[in-house]
Amino acid sequence: MNDFDYLGEGEVYLDGACQSLRPRPVIDAINKYYTEHNSCGERVKYKWGVKTDEKVEETRKLVLKFLKLSARKYTVSFTLNTTYGINLILNQLEVHHFKKVMTSDIEHNSPFLATMAFSEKTGLPREVMTREEDGSINLANYDFDKAVVVVNCASNFDGRKLKNIKELVKAVHKASGIVIIDAAQAMAHSADIVRGVEADAICFSAHKMYAPSLGVIVWRDDLTSKLTQSFVGGGMVDDVEKDSYLLSAENKEHRYTRFEPGLQAWGEIVGLGAALKWLDKLSKKAWQNLENNTKELYDFLKGSEKVHMVNHEPNPTMTFYVEGLDSHLLGNALSRENIMARTGYFCVHYYLDHVLGLPPLIRFSLGLHNRPEDIAKIKKVMEKIIY
Repeated sequence: MNDFDYLGEGEVYLDGACQSLRPRPVIDAINKYYTEHNSCGERVKYKWGVKTDEKVEETRKLVLKFLKLSARKYTVSFTLNTTYGINLILNQLEVHHFKKVMTSDIEHNSPFLATMAFSEKTGLPREVMTREEDGSINLANYDFDKAVVVVNCASNFDGRKLKNIKELVKAVHKASGIVIIDAAQAMAHSADIVRGVEADAICFSAHKMYAPSLGVIVWRDDLTSKLTQSFVGGGMVDDVEKDSYLLSAENKEHRYTRFEPGLQAWGEIVGLGAALKWLDKLSKKAWQNLENNTKELYDFLKGSEKVHMVNHEPNPTMTFYVEGLDSHLLGNALSRENIMARTGYFCVHYYLDHVLGLPPLIRFSLGLHNRPEDIAKIKKVMEKIIY
């Protein structure tokens, strides 16, 4: 794909689950911000600032359009990353509304540790649910009465999806609880799983979906009634007196400021808008190429007796270890061949290490930048190593 023409010949990038490569239109949009309207948003009246405001507002609308959520119910706020967004929400929840906090066993450390800290801080009990091999949760096994449920909709080690996500949200809401979705691994290639899902908050990282390093919180406006503003600063107030202040978020038009203290990453927000437009315009051929590459590589790995896959089905994110080989050494060997892959436990220590008892693993996470020749090279190099 020409949008990734900066990739050198023979360079194979397989770490999109950590952060995706950025296509040319995104890079160009960021450069245009810095060279044509580098300015603070929401604070200035000169034309550069007006242009920045227009671009930022456009990105908020594009996020809601991408997720198929209504602006009448939802607000988009920008932050640092998924981890920061989840913690920002949890640390401002009014504890008296809830009886417990729940997460699942296949979570990234982002929600796993955040729910642990929330439980320790509030004294609410914490429950770790078991996810099925297909990624779903057996809802009949759990009591969601006034629960804070924080779960992913796609895992970061094998891509398994929360296939009954809508049923989960419905069950939790019926029991007077709330649902916070970690959508970091879904937004690039599996966004359909979360589109139209009316969770209380959806947190994701733009840098995993072909955009700059940025976090996003998409949250229901009625979540406000369960929050106490405790993280405050510049850019969040309409007026300040000696011992009091008036929050801008009290105005529906500026509700997003509730989770946006201080100066925002304006260039990165503009870049996210460009990434959303780029994803929307991608051809069927580009998506078919990703699907073909995924299936070919998955079938190749699955076909070796020495390769032990964590995946139960093909996914652009696939994790495995090779019998008799240290994964970190394998990662180094691949690196010498210009194949860039991640090794370790991918911030899922509890499940991969302590539940499954697996050794350190290697993860191949494909993206829209990968070419058929990338897969051919991976197979050729891996065959030398395995056999």
